[in-house]
Amino acid sequence: MTDQPINPLHTPLCDLLGCAQPVLLAGMGGVSRWELAAAVANAGGYGILGMVREDPALIAAEVTALRDATDRPFAVNLIPAATEPALLDAQIACCLDLGVPAFSFFWDVMPDVVARVKRAGCLVLHQVGTVEAARIAEEAGADVIIAQGVEAGGHVHGRHPAFGLAEQILAQTDLPVVVSGGIATGEGLAAALTIGADGVQCGTAFLATEESFAHPYHKSRITEATGDHTVLTDVFVLNWPKGAAVRVIANSVTESLDGHYLGHDPDSLPREAIARDGEQPRLRFSTDSPLRTTTGDLEAMALYAGQGVGALNDVPTAAARLDGMVAQARHLLEHPF
Repeated sequence: MTDQPINPLHTPLCDLLGCAQPVLLAGMGGVSRWELAAAVANAGGYGILGMVREDPALIAAEVTALRDATDRPFAVNLIPAATEPALLDAQIACCLDLGVPAFSFFWDVMPDVVARVKRAGCLVLHQVGTVEAARIAEEAGADVIIAQGVEAGGHVHGRHPAFGLAEQILAQTDLPVVVSGGIATGEGLAAALTIGADGVQCGTAFLATEESFAHPYHKSRITEATGDHTVLTDVFVLNWPKGAAVRVIANSVTESLDGHYLGHDPDSLPREAIARDGEQPRLRFSTDSPLRTTTGDLEAMALYAGQGVGALNDVPTAAARLDGMVAQARHLLEHPF
């Protein structure tokens, strides 16, 4: 009887989450809808629905559609600190009523929120930007820590490089640690596993796929950009707490800042509608990115992208993106020299 070959990509995280590959879809608000989450899950990764500040009715519709498209486990991403309390309560109640198996949280750790979903038997993945936040999340009951580096696209909570932060967190916890920020290739996945992390979380790499709910314009800007084209700024802050920085592809809005990317007060920013999603206006300086349904001045909106964007030159299916990452990582881990 021969032993089964060791799979260098199968980590304890895979067993905990019920996925075949240690690659998580970032819960990108607006972008990580059921179609993308199902595609990632069906390809062996872990799907996370981005439901930040969404109406419970939409959450119910998205969860139902996701379950119709896959039987794989998944999580719902919420941002407690950036959501009005009554809406957050309704969102969580909706998810629990639907039997959502796991939650992905981000920004400030709110122990009472973590405790509520843990009491219901749910898994909790918590994305953090500092070692201290990781400690607080673990004490609150998180099952997985996602170490987000400053290289990440979208909202960035910390200012530390992803791998350095992950190594510090690994030194203080026995929980599975996932690296997030600027990872778009199998090389990044292999590097994460090599330092002892359990997997990676990818946003930009999956934003630029066919199933992503991002607008084709956003996807095309990603395929044209390099990491040097991204900037970290808090000018796209409407709808989020003051000081919430995001990494975006430079555009006319960031170029008008003359290098003063941080320190903007949302109360001093004008409320000017520049685009729409149906009847919903999208404001200049808001955190909204252009979606399939968005019309208007897309160039002036927040075009989220991480520093790994230079490796993304096409818009394949999510499965093709994931399969390519996994194949490259497997080769590097099995042939390190």
